[in-house]
Amino acid sequence: MKRKILWLVMIFLLLIPVILSAGAKKEVAPPAPEVGKLKEVPRNRTLKIIWWGIEGRWIDHELWNPYNLGAHHQRGPGIFYEPLYYYSAFANKEIPWLATGYEYSRDMKELTYHIRPGVTWSDGKPFTAEDVAYTLNTLKELGPKVIIGVDVAQFLDRAVVVNPLTVKLIFKVPAPKFHHFMSYKYDIGVYIVPKHIFEGKDWPSFNHFDVARGWPVTTSPWRVVRGAPSEKVIDRVASKDDWWASRTGFAELPAVERIIYIPHIGETQTAEALITNEVDYTYDLRPHTIKTVLEKNPKIITHTFGRPPYGYVDWWPVSLMMNCEKPHLNNKNVRWAISYYIDRDEIIDVGWGGAGTPSLLPWPSYPGLRPFAEAISDLLKKYPTNEYNPAKGDERLKAAGYTKDKDGYWVDAAGSRIKLEIISWEAFADIGPVVAARLRKHGIDASFGMPADFWERPSKGDFYGATYGHGGAVAGDPYFTLRLYQTATVAVPGLHVVNWYRWHNEKYDRIVDEMAITSMEDTAKLKKLTRDAMEIWLDELPDAQLLEWYHRIPMNTTYWTGWPTEEDPYVNGAFWHLTFNLILNRLKPTQ
Repeated sequence: MKRKILWLVMIFLLLIPVILSAGAKKEVAPPAPEVGKLKEVPRNRTLKIIWWGIEGRWIDHELWNPYNLGAHHQRGPGIFYEPLYYYSAFANKEIPWLATGYEYSRDMKELTYHIRPGVTWSDGKPFTAEDVAYTLNTLKELGPKVIIGVDVAQFLDRAVVVNPLTVKLIFKVPAPKFHHFMSYKYDIGVYIVPKHIFEGKDWPSFNHFDVARGWPVTTSPWRVVRGAPSEKVIDRVASKDDWWASRTGFAELPAVERIIYIPHIGETQTAEALITNEVDYTYDLRPHTIKTVLEKNPKIITHTFGRPPYGYVDWWPVSLMMNCEKPHLNNKNVRWAISYYIDRDEIIDVGWGGAGTPSLLPWPSYPGLRPFAEAISDLLKKYPTNEYNPAKGDERLKAAGYTKDKDGYWVDAAGSRIKLEIISWEAFADIGPVVAARLRKHGIDASFGMPADFWERPSKGDFYGATYGHGGAVAGDPYFTLRLYQTATVAVPGLHVVNWYRWHNEKYDRIVDEMAITSMEDTAKLKKLTRDAMEIWLDELPDAQLLEWYHRIPMNTTYWTGWPTEEDPYVNGAFWHLTFNLILNRLKPTQ
């Protein structure tokens, strides 16, 4: 009997851990998503997009933090980080979003934002002034380690939380343009990140991606459900209660239920996908290609509904960018001669089939900037940036001591030729060779190529010339363009690095610094400063203007309507820009 009791006691002791574990509440991690398995979404509720990948694949499919040095908002992350304000250059209006209002102090050294009540992150945490202050203070601290860090550090002293719905930005100097810089427009704006997720992370390397954990955490109605080299798949939340804006009645839940980003594999293949309705939306196509697409698929429209030039003027004027620190190109007479040797009409006719316009100045011909162009119209007569005049080019080079060698190329007194290797990428394959051929005809030893490392070389100064563009000013005044040529502005990681031109002029720098602290309401002073700066810029010509850049974006109406057009220009039509959410909120299914 005693032996039996002893055995029962031993069995009970062995079972204690099992009994306790059965009664305990276990924390179970959410199940990992099944690879390759997604919920069914019909084609007529799916928006399919082709955008620039690398060799037909995504290499950033697990990077959803736009401050990660390998990521970029254009390839998907931009729609996840909603702004305090949007700005539509086409509608010429501000659109308050995560904020309800703002005001500057009289001396422009303080900017206060009022956060919209009821905004929440996708994990249920409230969006507050803490997130805004944390983002800006961290950007100031990181500076050149992340994109736009230098821009924030230049002006911001600190961001202070007044209360959960109020944040105050305190500046080192008057910063009347900082709100415009913060607002989403084209590729410019400050991405506000969730403090409770980013705090303690290394921003340049943190990828913010884990489908099982619901990352990226966002205030938007979008959720990443697949990140793969072949595609990026983003689904809309299922219910209006899952997005703060539809839950509070601020905005309707988008009709688009799924977005698929497909990597670009070539313009011919992209055109075929549009013609067969495999995709709805792509990057801007070259004039000859878009014309073919429009002819073969009547359901495709553009901003101008298929009329030349098939699109709208982008904020990105195209130029022959020259490295002003390179031999020969460090001489303004050489730069002006090169400009005089370029026939812009020929570039438009041969490269773009006549569908284009020349660019006179380094900023776009938008209504808000026209008064500043008009204020220097007399300077453009003295410095005709678009004039094709080989005789004037010859005069410039002869005055600088150049002669022609036996092969007809210009050389300096030491016999060194003016060589100009022009580099670029696929988007300029139609105009780059035209520019190079015309320059060779007039004695400049020019060539055109599309090196694999094009995107790295200009920011390092490893180039002579490039057909490229830049994004700067869109309204108010030309400051955001003119600052790109300042000596003091250093190159930082990202698409719009600055001072690729390697041009230096201290007087110009001081004038543009004065513009930075001048109120956008003081138009008279800004016009004078613009004139003072452009007198120097035009005389030196660090950047030879070529063409207005047109976005010839195909938009398929087979499944979707509500696209931005000249009849309804609520915003520019580029999905890669930070205003894409405004388009997603307007699209409606046709079926």
